[in-house]
Parts: sequence; structure tokens; C-alpha cells
Amino acid sequence: MQIDVLGVLDVKENGASIAPTAPKPRQVLALLALCADRVVPVSALIDELWAGRPPRSARTTLQTYVLQLRDLITLALRRQAPGADHTGPPARRAKDVLVTSPGGYMLVLGEGSSDVREFERLSGMGYRALDAGDFKGASRLLCEALALWTGPAFADVQTGVQLEMEARRLEESRLCALDQRIEADLRLGRHRELLAELTVLTSRYSTHENLHAQFMLALHRSGRRGEALDVYHRLRGTLVRDLGLEPSPRLRQLQQSILVAAPEAPLAEQQAPAAAAPAGAARTGAAGPLRVN
Repeated sequence: MQIDVLGVLDVKENGASIAPTAPKPRQVLALLALCADRVVPVSALIDELWAGRPPRSARTTLQTYVLQLRDLITLALRRQAPGADHTGPPARRAKDVLVTSPGGYMLVLGEGSSDVREFERLSGMGYRALDAGDFKGASRLLCEALALWTGPAFADVQTGVQLEMEARRLEESRLCALDQRIEADLRLGRHRELLAELTVLTSRYSTHENLHAQFMLALHRSGRRGEALDVYHRLRGTLVRDLGLEPSPRLRQLQQSILVAAPEAPLAEQQAPAAAAPAGAARTGAAGPLRVN
């Protein structure tokens, strides 16, 4: 089985899609796919579908959706390559793929692949490489992890409480990987190459302090100190206006370092690798000092 949820939902068995077009069965499949090889309780599926206001027929309706998914799985399992022996039953049955367990259902990934699990594997390796000082390896691994994303998680799925929460969690993980990939590229001296990307990111995430700090560093190390200070003032204005907050001491320290640095002076790299902590919060990002000498 091949599961993709980091963008448009696509679940394939035996090379054929088993994703239904109807919104609610698609919603059921999305949650089962995200939790592949783990039992999803009936109560969680019902809550996802009807947000705490299930109809009296909720369990029966859910069973109908599961049967519809199994019909699609059966068609996929019967699909065989041209010239193959079409006699006899398929090696697996739909009930072996979408299993009924006490209290819930489980989609069996088996030896297949999941883009979420591959993302988590690659990003975890990237964080460890960054901690070890292997900035080139970290950048490469985190680029590979981020390339798995083709759009927002569950982009074409009607999301309820469970999937909405998971989509936010996955987006936070994506932001963390993005932040750390930029961190690695800064350590590699790719300041000018990052400017266009950081221009877009700081506009999109207008209160994300670490992205703004990285943009300030990239600008300053590219000889554009005035623009780096402008980035700080824009961020401060947004934080004060929208959140009633001042920039963190860490960011104010970076601003002061840029103010006192001579425009032509070489800029020191950061003194310690950034921690691989989530970087998507409104005001916080990767830990570790950002200094300009």
C-alpha cells in the first residue's frame, strides 16, 4: 500500500487508487490512512464525521462507509498485470487490508510506504545531522523531507475535529523542518540564495520570529544592513499591533548586533547549532543564539 496525505489524498493498493470521491468515505479513509497499522476507535471516526452531533444511525452509516472502502480495495486487489494468471482468489482479501478490530478499524500498511512516515524519518535524520555539525547533510535530508509535501495536508479532504488537529500538527512539523533547513543553509554561507525564499516566508508568517531573524542575518551577511533593520522594525510593528507583544530579547539582541556592526565587517556564523524544536509558533523558532560580530 502507498499512502500520501501531504497534499491531495492518494491511497493505492496493488497500484490502484482506493480513494473514494464521496466526502465522508474519503474522510474516513484519510483518518485511517494517517493512523495506518493502528486501530482507530469507532468513537473517533464518528466524532470526525459528525463533530459531536452524530445521528442515531451513525454506527450503521460508518459501517456502510467501511464497506464502500472494502469494495474499492477488492477491485484493487483483483487488478493484475497483463499476462498474469487471473485464476484463483487474490492473495489478500479486503478484510485483511481494512481490518475490523474490537472497538474500531485499522488500515494495514504492511510493507508499503507512507509519506508522513518518510517525512518524519528524513527530517529526524536531518535534525541529527544538524546537531552533529553536518550542515550539508542536514540541508540535503531536510530538502528531501520537504519535497514530499505537494500542498497542505489533506488538501482535498473535508476535515473534522481529528483531521483538522492532525493537519495543524503536520504543518507545525513542516515549518520546523523548513526552519532547520534554512538554518543549515545559513551555516553553509548560502545567504544570498536564501533572500528570495525568506522574503516570501516572512510575508506569509508575519509574526514568526525565527524566520525574521534568519532573514535579518541573510540580508546583513549579503551587505544589506539597512534592509535587515527594516525587517526587524516591520516585525516589531506587527507584533505590537496584532499581539500586543515586543520582540523577544533574543531578537532585540540580534538587532543591536547588526546596529553596531560595521557594514564591511565579516559576519560570524552562529556559535551553536539550532535545536530541532518546533519552529512554527507565532513568536518562537529554533533555539540558540543568533549573533553578528
